[in-house]
Amino acid sequence: MDERGAVARYHERTKHHFHRYAEGPGRLDWANQPNPFRIYEGAPKRPLALDGGEGPATFDALHRTGAVSCRPLNAANLGRLLRFSMGLSAWKALGEDRWALRCNPSSGNLHPTEAYVASPGLTGLAAGVYHYDSLHHALELRSAPSSTGWSAAFPEGTVLLGLASIHWREAWKYGERAFRYCQHDAGHALAAVRYAAAALGWRATLLEGWSDEAGERLLGLRRDEDFEGADREAFDLLLSVGPSPAPVHAAAFLEALDGAVWSGRANGLSAERVPWPAIEQVHEASRLGGASGRVAEETTDRGLPALQPPPTETGAMDLFLRRRSAVAFDGRGTMPRASFFRILDALLPRPGVPPFDALTWAPRIHLALFAHRVEGLAAGLYVFARASSAVGRLRSSMNPAWAWDPVPEAPAHLPLFRLASEDLREPARVLSCVQAIASDSCFSLGMLAEFATSLDEGAWWYRRLYWEAGAVGQALYLRAEAEGFRGTGIGCYFDDEVHRFLGIEGDALQSLYHFTVGVPIEDGRLTTLEPYGHLEGREQASRCAGKSGESLGGAVPPDLLTS
Repeated sequence: MDERGAVARYHERTKHHFHRYAEGPGRLDWANQPNPFRIYEGAPKRPLALDGGEGPATFDALHRTGAVSCRPLNAANLGRLLRFSMGLSAWKALGEDRWALRCNPSSGNLHPTEAYVASPGLTGLAAGVYHYDSLHHALELRSAPSSTGWSAAFPEGTVLLGLASIHWREAWKYGERAFRYCQHDAGHALAAVRYAAAALGWRATLLEGWSDEAGERLLGLRRDEDFEGADREAFDLLLSVGPSPAPVHAAAFLEALDGAVWSGRANGLSAERVPWPAIEQVHEASRLGGASGRVAEETTDRGLPALQPPPTETGAMDLFLRRRSAVAFDGRGTMPRASFFRILDALLPRPGVPPFDALTWAPRIHLALFAHRVEGLAAGLYVFARASSAVGRLRSSMNPAWAWDPVPEAPAHLPLFRLASEDLREPARVLSCVQAIASDSCFSLGMLAEFATSLDEGAWWYRRLYWEAGAVGQALYLRAEAEGFRGTGIGCYFDDEVHRFLGIEGDALQSLYHFTVGVPIEDGRLTTLEPYGHLEGREQASRCAGKSGESLGGAVPPDLLTS
Protein backbone atom coordinates (compact mmCIF):
# COMPACT_ATOMS: atom_id res chain seq x y z
CA MET A 1 0.00 0.00 0.00
CA ASP A 2 1.25 3.49 -0.86
CA GLU A 3 0.56 5.02 2.56
CA ARG A 4 2.04 8.41 1.74
CA GLY A 5 -0.01 8.67 -1.45
CA ALA A 6 -3.18 7.63 0.39
CA VAL A 7 -2.67 10.31 3.05
CA ALA A 8 -1.90 12.98 0.44
CA ARG A 9 -5.01 12.03 -1.55
CA TYR A 10 -7.18 12.23 1.57
CA HIS A 11 -5.79 15.64 2.43
CA GLU A 12 -6.46 16.86 -1.10
CA ARG A 13 -10.03 15.51 -1.30
CA THR A 14 -10.98 17.00 2.08
CA LYS A 15 -9.98 20.57 1.20
CA HIS A 16 -12.67 23.23 1.20
CA HIS A 17 -12.88 25.34 -1.99
CA PHE A 18 -14.80 28.47 -2.95
CA HIS A 19 -16.94 26.40 -5.33
CA ARG A 20 -17.42 23.36 -3.06
CA TYR A 21 -16.88 22.18 0.49
CA ALA A 22 -15.40 18.82 1.47
CA GLU A 23 -17.88 15.95 1.44
CA GLY A 24 -20.14 16.17 4.49
CA PRO A 25 -23.55 15.07 5.72
CA GLY A 26 -25.35 18.12 4.28
CA ARG A 27 -27.57 18.49 7.33
CA LEU A 28 -27.41 17.62 11.01
CA ASP A 29 -29.41 14.53 11.90
CA TRP A 30 -30.16 15.55 15.48
CA ALA A 31 -32.06 12.34 16.20
CA ASN A 32 -28.84 10.41 15.48
CA GLN A 33 -26.47 12.74 17.35
CA PRO A 34 -23.74 10.72 19.09
CA ASN A 35 -23.68 10.61 22.87
CA PRO A 36 -20.72 12.78 23.96
CA PHE A 37 -19.91 10.38 26.81
CA ARG A 38 -18.40 6.91 26.50
CA ILE A 39 -19.28 4.55 29.32
CA TYR A 40 -18.07 0.96 29.73
CA GLU A 41 -21.17 -0.67 31.07
CA GLY A 42 -20.47 -3.26 33.76
CA ALA A 43 -16.93 -2.02 34.47
CA PRO A 44 -16.21 -1.32 38.17
CA LYS A 45 -16.12 2.44 38.83
CA ARG A 46 -13.62 4.25 41.01
CA PRO A 47 -14.89 7.81 41.78
CA LEU A 48 -12.18 10.47 41.88
CA ALA A 49 -11.92 13.47 44.21
CA LEU A 50 -13.28 16.74 42.83
CA ASP A 51 -11.19 19.18 44.89
CA GLY A 52 -8.31 21.14 43.39
CA GLY A 53 -5.82 20.29 46.12
CA GLU A 54 -3.72 22.47 48.38
CA GLY A 55 -1.71 25.47 47.23
CA PRO A 56 -2.75 25.73 43.56
CA ALA A 57 0.03 26.96 41.26
CA THR A 58 -0.25 30.14 39.25
CA PHE A 59 -0.33 29.86 35.47
CA ASP A 60 2.91 31.84 35.27
CA ALA A 61 4.66 29.37 37.60
CA LEU A 62 4.03 26.49 35.17
CA HIS A 63 6.46 28.12 32.75
CA ARG A 64 9.32 28.42 35.23
CA THR A 65 11.28 25.23 35.81
CA GLY A 66 11.11 24.13 39.44
CA ALA A 67 8.61 26.82 40.47
CA VAL A 68 5.83 24.31 41.25
CA SER A 69 6.34 21.81 44.06
CA CYS A 70 5.96 18.20 43.01
CA ARG A 71 2.85 16.42 44.28
CA PRO A 72 3.00 12.70 45.13
CA LEU A 73 1.80 10.23 42.52
CA ASN A 74 -1.43 8.88 44.00
CA ALA A 75 -5.10 8.48 43.10
CA ALA A 76 -6.08 11.94 44.36
CA ASN A 77 -3.51 13.76 42.24
CA LEU A 78 -4.13 11.55 39.23
CA GLY A 79 -7.79 12.58 39.57
CA ARG A 80 -6.73 16.24 39.55
CA LEU A 81 -4.64 15.67 36.43
CA LEU A 82 -7.65 14.15 34.64
CA ARG A 83 -10.16 16.70 35.90
CA PHE A 84 -8.15 19.72 34.74
CA SER A 85 -7.20 18.24 31.38
CA MET A 86 -9.99 15.92 30.21
CA GLY A 87 -12.80 16.72 32.66
CA LEU A 88 -15.85 18.97 32.47
CA SER A 89 -15.30 22.70 32.93
CA ALA A 90 -18.98 23.80 32.95
CA TRP A 91 -22.44 23.09 31.62
CA LYS A 92 -24.21 25.57 29.36
CA ALA A 93 -27.98 25.79 29.13
CA LEU A 94 -30.27 27.48 26.61
CA GLY A 95 -33.91 26.82 27.35
CA GLU A 96 -34.31 23.07 27.73
CA ASP A 97 -31.05 22.30 25.91
CA ARG A 98 -27.95 21.61 27.94
CA TRP A 99 -24.42 20.70 26.94
CA ALA A 100 -21.10 20.18 28.69
CA LEU A 101 -17.88 22.06 28.10
CA ARG A 102 -14.53 20.46 28.85
CA CYS A 103 -11.02 21.57 29.71
CA ASN A 104 -9.74 20.13 26.42
CA PRO A 105 -11.12 22.04 23.41
CA SER A 106 -12.94 20.17 20.67
CA SER A 107 -14.19 20.93 17.18
CA GLY A 108 -17.91 21.63 17.33
CA ASN A 109 -17.91 20.63 21.03
CA LEU A 110 -18.18 17.04 19.82
CA HIS A 111 -15.27 15.60 21.86
CA PRO A 112 -14.02 12.57 19.97
CA THR A 113 -11.06 12.09 22.35
CA GLU A 114 -11.20 9.45 25.10
CA ALA A 115 -8.58 9.07 27.84
CA TYR A 116 -7.19 5.93 29.49
CA VAL A 117 -4.78 5.36 32.36
CA ALA A 118 -2.44 2.42 32.92
CA SER A 119 -1.53 2.32 36.60
CA PRO A 120 1.21 0.28 38.31
CA GLY A 121 -0.75 0.41 41.56
CA LEU A 122 -0.90 3.70 43.47
CA THR A 123 -2.07 4.79 46.89
CA GLY A 124 -5.84 4.68 46.48
CA LEU A 125 -5.81 3.03 43.04
CA ALA A 126 -5.15 -0.61 42.22
CA ALA A 127 -2.95 -1.70 39.34
CA GLY A 128 -4.74 -1.93 36.02
CA VAL A 129 -5.96 -0.29 32.83
CA TYR A 130 -8.73 2.27 33.31
CA HIS A 131 -11.00 4.36 31.11
CA TYR A 132 -11.69 7.91 32.28
CA ASP A 133 -15.44 8.59 32.53
CA SER A 134 -15.47 12.39 32.32
CA LEU A 135 -19.21 12.70 33.06
CA HIS A 136 -18.90 11.10 36.50
CA HIS A 137 -15.22 12.01 37.03
CA ALA A 138 -14.44 8.38 37.67
CA LEU A 139 -12.11 5.67 36.44
CA GLU A 140 -13.66 2.52 34.96
CA LEU A 141 -11.53 -0.57 35.49
CA ARG A 142 -11.07 -2.28 32.13
CA SER A 143 -8.38 -4.78 33.11
CA ALA A 144 -6.58 -5.85 36.29
CA PRO A 145 -3.45 -7.75 35.16
CA SER A 146 -2.58 -10.59 37.52
CA SER A 147 1.05 -10.86 36.41
CA THR A 148 3.67 -9.45 38.79
CA GLY A 149 5.48 -8.24 35.66
CA TRP A 150 2.84 -5.55 35.17
CA SER A 151 3.84 -3.28 38.04
CA ALA A 152 7.51 -4.08 37.50
CA ALA A 153 7.27 -2.73 33.93
CA PHE A 154 6.61 0.80 35.21
CA PRO A 155 9.57 3.02 36.06
CA GLU A 156 9.16 4.66 39.45
CA GLY A 157 7.11 7.87 39.35
CA THR A 158 5.36 6.96 36.08
CA VAL A 159 1.87 6.19 34.87
CA LEU A 160 0.77 5.89 31.25
CA LEU A 161 -2.03 8.00 29.79
CA GLY A 162 -3.47 7.00 26.44
CA LEU A 163 -5.71 8.92 24.05
CA ALA A 164 -8.06 7.45 21.47
CA SER A 165 -10.54 8.99 19.03
CA ILE A 166 -14.12 8.09 18.13
CA HIS A 167 -14.14 9.30 14.53
CA TRP A 168 -17.91 9.00 14.24
CA ARG A 169 -18.48 11.75 16.81
CA GLU A 170 -16.86 14.27 14.43
CA ALA A 171 -18.04 12.70 11.18
CA TRP A 172 -21.67 13.07 12.28
CA LYS A 173 -21.30 16.82 11.75
CA TYR A 174 -18.24 17.25 9.52
CA GLY A 175 -18.16 14.21 7.23
CA GLU A 176 -14.86 13.29 5.57
CA ARG A 177 -12.91 16.22 7.03
CA ALA A 178 -13.57 14.86 10.53
CA PHE A 179 -10.34 12.84 10.66
CA ARG A 180 -8.39 16.09 10.55
CA TYR A 181 -10.39 17.48 13.47
CA CYS A 182 -9.97 14.31 15.52
CA GLN A 183 -6.21 14.65 15.17
CA HIS A 184 -5.91 18.27 16.25
CA ASP A 185 -8.36 17.54 19.06
CA ALA A 186 -5.89 14.84 20.18
CA GLY A 187 -3.24 17.58 20.10
CA HIS A 188 -5.47 19.84 22.23
CA ALA A 189 -5.84 17.00 24.73
CA LEU A 190 -2.13 16.16 24.74
CA ALA A 191 -1.30 19.79 25.58
CA ALA A 192 -4.09 19.96 28.18
CA VAL A 193 -2.60 16.92 29.93
CA ARG A 194 0.87 18.48 29.84
CA TYR A 195 -0.39 21.74 31.36
CA ALA A 196 -2.33 19.92 34.09
CA ALA A 197 0.74 17.79 34.85
CA ALA A 198 2.80 20.98 35.22
CA ALA A 199 0.28 22.31 37.76
CA LEU A 200 1.13 19.24 39.88
CA GLY A 201 4.88 19.66 39.41
CA TRP A 202 4.86 16.66 37.03
CA ARG A 203 6.01 16.13 33.48
CA ALA A 204 4.43 14.38 30.50
CA THR A 205 6.16 13.11 27.37
CA LEU A 206 4.90 11.48 24.21
CA LEU A 207 6.14 7.89 24.04
CA GLU A 208 8.07 6.73 21.01
CA GLY A 209 8.51 3.09 20.11
CA TRP A 210 4.88 2.04 20.53
CA SER A 211 3.08 0.90 17.40
CA ASP A 212 -0.62 1.62 17.00
CA GLU A 213 -1.30 -2.09 17.46
CA ALA A 214 0.60 -2.14 20.76
CA GLY A 215 -1.34 0.91 21.97
CA GLU A 216 -4.64 -0.69 20.97
CA ARG A 217 -3.79 -3.86 22.87
CA LEU A 218 -2.78 -1.92 25.99
CA LEU A 219 -6.03 0.09 26.03
CA GLY A 220 -8.26 -2.86 25.07
CA LEU A 221 -9.37 -1.29 21.78
CA ARG A 222 -8.90 -4.48 19.75
CA ARG A 223 -11.41 -6.47 21.81
CA ASP A 224 -14.29 -6.95 19.37
CA GLU A 225 -16.53 -8.45 22.04
CA ASP A 226 -16.37 -5.23 24.09
CA PHE A 227 -17.46 -3.04 21.15
CA GLU A 228 -20.27 -5.16 19.72
CA GLY A 229 -22.91 -2.72 18.47
CA ALA A 230 -20.81 0.26 19.66
CA ASP A 231 -18.68 2.81 17.86
CA ARG A 232 -15.01 1.84 17.83
CA GLU A 233 -12.12 3.95 19.04
CA ALA A 234 -8.89 4.55 17.14
CA PHE A 235 -5.66 4.67 19.14
CA ASP A 236 -3.95 8.05 18.95
CA LEU A 237 -0.99 8.30 21.32
CA LEU A 238 0.49 7.34 24.66
CA LEU A 239 2.06 9.67 27.23
CA SER A 240 4.42 8.89 30.09
CA VAL A 241 3.20 11.04 33.00
CA GLY A 242 4.24 11.64 36.60
CA PRO A 243 6.80 13.21 38.91
CA SER A 244 9.66 11.50 37.06
CA PRO A 245 8.21 9.88 33.92
CA ALA A 246 10.57 7.64 31.99
CA PRO A 247 10.43 5.86 28.62
CA VAL A 248 8.68 2.52 28.78
CA HIS A 249 8.74 -0.32 26.30
CA ALA A 250 5.70 -2.08 24.95
CA ALA A 251 6.88 -5.69 25.18
CA ALA A 252 6.88 -5.95 28.99
CA PHE A 253 3.41 -4.43 29.29
CA LEU A 254 1.83 -6.56 26.61
CA GLU A 255 3.38 -9.72 28.02
CA ALA A 256 1.97 -8.85 31.45
CA LEU A 257 -1.48 -8.33 29.88
CA ASP A 258 -1.60 -11.88 28.51
CA GLY A 259 -4.38 -13.73 30.26
CA ALA A 260 -5.72 -10.60 31.98
CA VAL A 261 -9.44 -10.43 32.68
CA TRP A 262 -11.24 -7.52 31.00
CA SER A 263 -14.50 -5.96 32.13
CA GLY A 264 -17.07 -3.59 30.65
CA ARG A 265 -18.77 -3.18 27.28
CA ALA A 266 -18.72 0.10 25.39
CA ASN A 267 -22.04 1.92 25.18
CA GLY A 268 -23.57 2.66 21.79
CA LEU A 269 -23.43 6.34 20.87
CA SER A 270 -26.00 6.60 18.07
CA ALA A 271 -28.94 4.60 16.86
CA GLU A 272 -27.28 4.47 13.44
CA ARG A 273 -23.72 5.04 12.26
CA VAL A 274 -23.13 6.54 8.81
CA PRO A 275 -19.92 5.16 7.22
CA TRP A 276 -17.28 7.49 5.80
CA PRO A 277 -14.85 5.23 3.88
CA ALA A 278 -12.33 8.06 3.31
CA ILE A 279 -11.80 8.28 7.07
CA GLU A 280 -11.21 4.57 7.41
CA GLN A 281 -8.73 4.67 4.52
CA VAL A 282 -6.65 7.56 5.87
CA HIS A 283 -6.68 6.05 9.34
CA GLU A 284 -5.29 2.79 7.97
CA ALA A 285 -2.71 4.61 5.84
CA SER A 286 -1.47 6.79 8.71
CA ARG A 287 -1.05 4.02 11.28
CA LEU A 288 2.36 3.53 12.84
CA GLY A 289 3.11 -0.12 12.21
CA GLY A 290 6.18 -0.35 14.42
CA ALA A 291 8.74 1.75 16.18
CA SER A 292 9.22 4.93 14.17
CA GLY A 293 12.99 4.56 14.06
CA ARG A 294 13.32 8.31 14.56
CA VAL A 295 16.57 9.84 15.69
CA ALA A 296 15.98 12.04 18.72
CA GLU A 297 15.77 15.72 17.80
CA GLU A 298 16.71 18.78 19.78
CA THR A 299 13.15 19.88 20.41
CA THR A 300 13.73 23.10 22.32
CA ASP A 301 15.79 26.27 22.05
CA ARG A 302 17.97 26.48 25.16
CA GLY A 303 18.99 30.07 24.42
CA LEU A 304 15.56 31.62 24.82
CA PRO A 305 14.87 34.03 27.68
CA ALA A 306 12.29 33.14 30.29
CA LEU A 307 8.66 33.79 29.42
CA GLN A 308 7.28 37.07 30.72
CA PRO A 309 4.32 36.70 33.12
CA PRO A 310 0.79 37.70 32.07
CA PRO A 311 -0.49 41.08 33.34
CA THR A 312 -2.41 39.62 36.29
CA GLU A 313 -1.69 36.64 38.51
CA THR A 314 -3.99 33.76 37.61
CA GLY A 315 -4.40 30.37 39.26
CA ALA A 316 -3.56 27.64 36.74
CA MET A 317 -6.46 25.36 37.58
CA ASP A 318 -8.91 28.28 37.60
CA LEU A 319 -7.66 29.19 34.12
CA PHE A 320 -8.10 25.61 32.87
CA LEU A 321 -11.72 25.70 34.05
CA ARG A 322 -12.64 29.12 32.67
CA ARG A 323 -11.08 28.64 29.22
CA ARG A 324 -13.75 29.03 26.55
CA SER A 325 -14.04 29.44 22.81
CA ALA A 326 -15.35 32.81 21.72
CA VAL A 327 -18.38 32.54 19.44
CA ALA A 328 -18.11 36.19 18.31
CA PHE A 329 -15.79 39.18 18.76
CA ASP A 330 -16.74 42.82 19.16
CA GLY A 331 -14.81 44.06 16.10
CA ARG A 332 -13.54 47.12 18.01
CA GLY A 333 -11.38 46.01 20.93
CA THR A 334 -7.61 46.28 20.63
CA MET A 335 -4.77 44.25 22.11
CA PRO A 336 -1.65 45.80 23.67
CA ARG A 337 1.44 45.05 21.65
CA ALA A 338 3.09 43.53 24.74
CA SER A 339 0.25 41.00 25.07
CA PHE A 340 0.58 40.05 21.40
CA PHE A 341 4.31 39.44 21.79
CA ARG A 342 3.84 37.45 25.02
CA ILE A 343 1.26 35.22 23.30
CA LEU A 344 3.66 34.51 20.43
CA ASP A 345 6.57 33.95 22.81
CA ALA A 346 4.58 31.23 24.61
CA LEU A 347 4.50 29.27 21.33
CA LEU A 348 8.28 28.80 21.24
CA PRO A 349 9.49 25.49 22.75
CA ARG A 350 11.62 25.79 25.89
CA PRO A 351 13.22 23.02 27.97
CA GLY A 352 10.90 21.79 30.72
CA VAL A 353 8.15 24.25 29.80
CA PRO A 354 4.64 23.09 28.82
CA PRO A 355 3.22 22.14 26.49
CA PHE A 356 5.85 21.71 23.78
CA ASP A 357 8.37 19.80 25.88
CA ALA A 358 5.88 16.91 25.68
CA LEU A 359 6.60 16.57 21.95
CA THR A 360 9.63 14.69 20.70
CA TRP A 361 10.42 16.72 17.58
CA ALA A 362 11.45 20.26 16.69
CA PRO A 363 8.63 22.60 15.56
CA ARG A 364 7.11 21.90 12.17
CA ILE A 365 4.09 24.20 12.59
CA HIS A 366 4.55 27.92 11.88
CA LEU A 367 2.12 30.84 11.71
CA ALA A 368 0.87 33.19 9.01
CA LEU A 369 -0.68 36.05 11.02
CA PHE A 370 -3.30 38.64 10.10
CA ALA A 371 -2.81 41.50 12.58
CA HIS A 372 -6.00 43.60 12.75
CA ARG A 373 -6.05 45.53 16.03
CA VAL A 374 -2.75 45.31 17.88
CA GLU A 375 -1.78 48.64 19.44
CA GLY A 376 1.49 50.02 18.09
CA LEU A 377 1.78 47.35 15.37
CA ALA A 378 0.91 48.02 11.74
CA ALA A 379 -2.08 46.05 10.47
CA GLY A 380 -1.01 43.50 7.91
CA LEU A 381 0.40 40.08 7.17
CA TYR A 382 3.16 38.56 9.31
CA VAL A 383 4.98 35.23 9.53
CA PHE A 384 6.07 33.76 12.85
CA ALA A 385 8.58 30.92 12.58
CA ARG A 386 8.47 28.71 15.67
CA ALA A 387 12.06 27.67 14.96
CA SER A 388 14.66 30.12 13.64
CA SER A 389 16.03 27.39 11.39
CA ALA A 390 12.71 27.31 9.50
CA VAL A 391 12.81 30.93 8.30
CA GLY A 392 14.66 30.13 5.07
CA ARG A 393 12.35 27.22 4.24
CA LEU A 394 9.26 29.34 4.83
CA ARG A 395 10.55 32.26 2.78
CA SER A 396 11.56 30.08 -0.18
CA SER A 397 8.11 28.45 -0.23
CA MET A 398 6.11 31.71 -0.46
CA ASN A 399 5.62 34.57 -2.89
CA PRO A 400 9.10 36.14 -3.38
CA ALA A 401 7.50 39.60 -3.54
CA TRP A 402 6.71 39.62 0.20
CA ALA A 403 8.89 42.06 2.15
CA TRP A 404 10.05 39.78 5.04
CA ASP A 405 10.98 42.77 7.19
CA PRO A 406 11.99 42.01 10.79
CA VAL A 407 9.63 43.68 13.26
CA PRO A 408 11.76 46.20 15.18
CA GLU A 409 9.19 46.54 17.98
CA ALA A 410 9.33 42.80 18.77
CA PRO A 411 11.73 41.21 21.26
CA ALA A 412 14.90 40.22 19.44
CA HIS A 413 14.42 36.48 20.00
CA LEU A 414 11.00 36.35 18.27
CA PRO A 415 11.32 35.19 14.62
CA LEU A 416 8.53 37.56 13.51
CA PHE A 417 8.52 39.09 10.03
CA ARG A 418 6.22 41.60 8.37
CA LEU A 419 5.29 40.57 4.83
CA ALA A 420 2.86 43.40 4.04
CA SER A 421 1.31 46.40 5.84
CA GLU A 422 -2.35 46.82 4.94
CA ASP A 423 -5.85 46.17 6.24
CA LEU A 424 -6.42 42.46 5.63
CA ARG A 425 -9.60 41.94 7.60
CA GLU A 426 -11.62 41.04 4.51
CA PRO A 427 -9.15 38.43 3.18
CA ALA A 428 -8.91 36.93 6.68
CA ARG A 429 -12.70 36.67 6.86
CA VAL A 430 -13.12 35.20 3.38
CA LEU A 431 -10.29 32.67 3.69
CA SER A 432 -11.79 31.32 6.94
CA CYS A 433 -15.03 30.27 5.21
CA VAL A 434 -16.36 33.86 5.27
CA GLN A 435 -16.58 33.86 9.08
CA ALA A 436 -16.51 37.22 10.84
CA ILE A 437 -14.63 35.76 13.83
CA ALA A 438 -11.48 35.83 11.69
CA SER A 439 -11.79 39.58 10.98
CA ASP A 440 -13.53 40.97 14.08
CA SER A 441 -10.70 39.73 16.32
CA CYS A 442 -7.45 41.44 17.26
CA PHE A 443 -5.53 38.95 15.15
CA SER A 444 -6.13 35.67 13.34
CA LEU A 445 -3.77 33.13 11.84
CA GLY A 446 -3.26 30.03 9.76
CA MET A 447 -0.93 27.27 10.95
CA LEU A 448 1.48 26.23 8.19
CA ALA A 449 2.91 22.72 8.42
CA GLU A 450 6.17 21.50 6.91
CA PHE A 451 4.07 18.98 5.05
CA ALA A 452 5.93 17.24 2.22
CA THR A 453 9.18 16.60 4.07
CA SER A 454 7.28 15.25 7.06
CA LEU A 455 5.24 12.79 4.99
CA ASP A 456 8.45 11.70 3.25
CA GLU A 457 9.58 10.37 6.66
CA GLY A 458 6.39 8.35 7.07
CA ALA A 459 2.66 8.68 6.44
CA TRP A 460 2.10 8.52 10.21
CA TRP A 461 3.56 12.04 10.41
CA TYR A 462 0.23 13.29 9.06
CA ARG A 463 -1.33 12.73 12.47
CA ARG A 464 1.61 14.19 14.35
CA LEU A 465 1.48 17.44 12.39
CA TYR A 466 -2.11 17.87 13.54
CA TRP A 467 -1.16 16.99 17.12
CA GLU A 468 1.43 19.76 17.05
CA ALA A 469 -1.14 22.16 15.56
CA GLY A 470 -3.59 21.23 18.34
CA ALA A 471 -0.91 21.81 20.97
CA VAL A 472 -0.25 25.26 19.49
CA GLY A 473 -4.00 25.88 19.63
CA GLN A 474 -4.20 24.93 23.32
CA ALA A 475 -1.26 27.22 24.14
CA LEU A 476 -3.03 30.04 22.27
CA TYR A 477 -6.28 29.39 24.15
CA LEU A 478 -4.70 29.52 27.59
CA ARG A 479 -2.29 32.37 26.96
CA ALA A 480 -5.04 34.49 25.36
CA GLU A 481 -7.24 33.84 28.40
CA ALA A 482 -4.40 34.76 30.77
CA GLU A 483 -3.90 38.04 28.87
CA GLY A 484 -7.59 38.94 29.26
CA PHE A 485 -8.69 37.92 25.75
CA ARG A 486 -10.31 34.84 24.25
CA GLY A 487 -9.49 32.53 21.36
CA THR A 488 -11.33 30.26 18.97
CA GLY A 489 -10.01 27.45 16.80
CA ILE A 490 -11.26 27.50 13.21
CA GLY A 491 -11.42 24.24 11.30
CA CYS A 492 -13.28 25.66 8.31
CA TYR A 493 -11.08 27.53 5.82
CA PHE A 494 -10.43 27.40 2.08
CA ASP A 495 -7.19 25.45 2.01
CA ASP A 496 -5.76 26.21 -1.41
CA GLU A 497 -7.04 29.78 -1.41
CA VAL A 498 -4.95 30.32 1.72
CA HIS A 499 -1.96 28.87 -0.14
CA ARG A 500 -2.60 31.03 -3.20
CA PHE A 501 -2.91 34.14 -1.06
CA LEU A 502 0.50 33.43 0.49
CA GLY A 503 2.03 32.39 -2.82
CA ILE A 504 2.61 28.78 -1.74
CA GLU A 505 2.91 26.28 -4.58
CA GLY A 506 3.02 22.51 -4.25
CA ASP A 507 2.77 20.80 -0.88
CA ALA A 508 5.96 21.87 0.87
CA LEU A 509 3.68 23.87 3.21
CA GLN A 510 0.02 23.20 3.97
CA SER A 511 -2.39 25.07 6.22
CA LEU A 512 -3.73 22.66 8.87
CA TYR A 513 -5.63 24.78 11.39
CA HIS A 514 -6.74 28.40 11.81
CA PHE A 515 -7.13 30.38 15.01
CA THR A 516 -8.36 33.81 16.10
CA VAL A 517 -7.96 35.89 19.28
CA GLY A 518 -9.84 38.98 20.38
CA VAL A 519 -12.38 40.64 22.69
CA PRO A 520 -15.37 38.27 22.97
CA ILE A 521 -19.07 39.05 22.89
CA GLU A 522 -20.80 37.01 25.57
CA ASP A 523 -24.14 35.40 24.74
CA GLY A 524 -26.46 36.62 27.47
CA ARG A 525 -29.05 33.98 26.60
CA LEU A 526 -26.86 31.19 28.01
CA THR A 527 -26.80 30.02 31.60
CA THR A 528 -23.57 28.59 33.05
CA LEU A 529 -23.84 25.68 35.49
CA GLU A 530 -21.25 24.00 37.70
CA PRO A 531 -19.32 21.22 35.92
CA TYR A 532 -20.08 18.47 38.44
CA GLY A 533 -23.17 19.80 40.14
CA HIS A 534 -25.08 16.87 38.65
CA LEU A 535 -23.12 14.44 40.84
CA GLU A 536 -25.07 15.65 43.85
CA GLY A 537 -27.81 13.39 42.48
CA ARG A 538 -26.39 10.21 40.96
CA GLU A 539 -29.70 9.35 39.34
CA GLN A 540 -29.58 12.56 37.31
CA ALA A 541 -25.99 11.83 36.27
CA SER A 542 -27.00 8.38 35.05
CA ARG A 543 -29.74 9.86 32.89
CA CYS A 544 -27.22 12.26 31.33
CA ALA A 545 -25.03 9.32 30.36
CA GLY A 546 -27.88 7.58 28.61
CA LYS A 547 -28.84 7.40 24.98
CA SER A 548 -27.94 10.29 22.66
CA GLY A 549 -30.40 13.16 22.90
CA GLU A 550 -31.96 11.83 26.11
CA SER A 551 -31.72 14.79 28.53
CA LEU A 552 -28.77 16.37 26.69
CA GLY A 553 -31.09 17.93 24.12
CA GLY A 554 -29.42 19.68 21.20
CA ALA A 555 -26.04 19.32 22.86
CA VAL A 556 -23.92 20.78 20.04
CA PRO A 557 -24.31 24.52 19.47
CA PRO A 558 -24.38 24.66 15.66
CA ASP A 559 -22.31 27.86 15.40
CA LEU A 560 -19.54 26.79 17.79
CA LEU A 561 -16.34 25.89 15.93
CA THR A 562 -14.19 24.77 18.83
CA SER A 563 -15.38 24.63 22.42
